[in-house]
Amino acid sequence: MKILVTGGTGYIGSHTVVELQQEGYEVVMIDNFENSQPFIVDHIQKITSVRPHVKQVDLRDKAALYDVFKTYSDIVAVVHFAAYKAVGESVAHPLKYYQNNIGGTTNLLEVMQAHRVHDMVFSSSCTVYGDVANPPVDESAPVVKANSPYGNTKKICEEILQDQTATANLRVVSLRYFNPVGAHDSALLGELPVGVPNNLVPFITQTAIGKRQKLTVFGDDYPTADGTCIRDYIHVVDLAKAHVAAISYLKKQAATNGYYVFNIGTGKGNSVMEVIRSFEKVSGTKLHYEIGPRRAGDVVQIYAVCNKAQHELGWKASRDLDNCMQTAWHWEQQLKNLNL
Repeated sequence: MKILVTGGTGYIGSHTVVELQQEGYEVVMIDNFENSQPFIVDHIQKITSVRPHVKQVDLRDKAALYDVFKTYSDIVAVVHFAAYKAVGESVAHPLKYYQNNIGGTTNLLEVMQAHRVHDMVFSSSCTVYGDVANPPVDESAPVVKANSPYGNTKKICEEILQDQTATANLRVVSLRYFNPVGAHDSALLGELPVGVPNNLVPFITQTAIGKRQKLTVFGDDYPTADGTCIRDYIHVVDLAKAHVAAISYLKKQAATNGYYVFNIGTGKGNSVMEVIRSFEKVSGTKLHYEIGPRRAGDVVQIYAVCNKAQHELGWKASRDLDNCMQTAWHWEQQLKNLNL
């Protein structure tokens, strides 16, 4: 089976391509390489001994998208990652996010329909739940007003996909990720932020290796055990495997249309300080950090209930926080060797 992966050289996309190829799928990757690097394709080949098909395409270019589906007329499903994802940038440039994330998705749906491709796995986010009063959160929790244009694009795309499955021959699994971290065991793939990282773990590893002077912990006076915010940190390889499970799940739903939502996390929350201590333990490196004021928009704590994914997808996270930190550190060291 041939699977199209949009944003295939991105952080989660590249790990998912590896898992798909290792399960015997043939992969067509498209990416505009705006926030990723072409060398990632070479690294995927090193890991799997198979080079995926690659096309440099922007989803906003509908004609180029049609050409991809015409060239690879036997595509049977799409895994859709391609989107901008920086919360702060989305606040500063909302139109950029709406045009790319929503416009790219509607273009993709139109071209899929024209070429009779009926299955999609969509990259969604736990941001659709907002600030949850009583975690953990399951899929029945209400979807609330987004805190940023980025979050709103995920919410709107979910609504578009749900509407489309009600009227077209389409089946969609939306995977609501919690906090992806870690890197591939080979240290050939990992998170590669452009500029200053927006996420905790790459900021930790960049500080430890000397790219950043220090890490700021935003607040230590939250109502948690150590005063710092709590998140559900899911290893990116576990997350990638969830997409493979979702493709298998969609194959079983072939007789009907449908829209299906699954939380993808560990079911366990870890505080910022627990993440720091885990990194220091596995790396043997003392981290330079300081406590700063709270950051606007940060929720106190959120973590997942993942029973639905376990029961219906047959998927469960297997890696712990120490493994997340260890693989992220090995990736950061590899980037230093590559002068990146």
